[in-house]
Amino acid sequence: VRLQVQNVEKPLYRGTFHCFQSIIKQESAFGLYKGIGSPMMGLTFINALVFGVQGNALRALGKDTPLNQFLAGSAAGAIQCVICCPMELAKTRMQLQGTGEYKLKTKNYKNSLDCLIKIYQKEGLRGINRGMVSTFIRETPSFGFYFLTYDCMTRYLGCEAEDSYVIPKLLFSGGMSGIVSWLSTYPMDVIKSRLQADGVGGVTQYKGILDCVRKSYHEEGWRVFTRGLTSTLLRAFPVNAATFATVTVFLMYMKSEDNLPECEPGPVIHQPSSL
Repeated sequence: VRLQVQNVEKPLYRGTFHCFQSIIKQESAFGLYKGIGSPMMGLTFINALVFGVQGNALRALGKDTPLNQFLAGSAAGAIQCVICCPMELAKTRMQLQGTGEYKLKTKNYKNSLDCLIKIYQKEGLRGINRGMVSTFIRETPSFGFYFLTYDCMTRYLGCEAEDSYVIPKLLFSGGMSGIVSWLSTYPMDVIKSRLQADGVGGVTQYKGILDCVRKSYHEEGWRVFTRGLTSTLLRAFPVNAATFATVTVFLMYMKSEDNLPECEPGPVIHQPSSL
């Protein structure tokens, strides 16, 4: 977020690792966890919604094809925007608060919930949903590629329940799915971050998505749309490897125990195999 929205004329950070070092040096290790409350409140519901909607959408479509995997994933991505957008708004505002300060003398927001409440009091529902359209444009195709890549990877690697290497294969498949999904729509994530950070200092720069794209490109060139990509990909692989592997192994376990017969076939992989 900080790399995506920093001022090009007076940049605070030269790159991912310089940003990492600067935050620790200037704000202590706790600076790395600014805004963590928002994801902790929202990610549980987001993942439950995403995997639930994707599984049910795939069943509704009937046939397990690459196109249907993409469509089911896209549907899941679109629906979870309702939670994702406010969550990321609070996260962005909290992460930008007190940039470069070891101890905050004045805080606009005490925590993520306080941030959302104050935005609502000042701007109403429109303020809470700032960046909703850009989030929708990013998340819809992104989750389509997310589930499509995971399905293709697990088929290619031959992930079978009895395979002794099934966990590493699932982790690798999940990690690659995360990378592909972020690469597919990353420029829109930069725009979303800029729109959600707009007005933090009391000055509004952008009228909307197209205005943000035009001004960003005019001031910084095409490279602006890759700002922060390295740190995003470094995060994407382990996070999504853990997410997909956990969900898949959990469903495999529950099916083997025959506790959740209604989950068959599972929401992630529909293969003519034991998995």
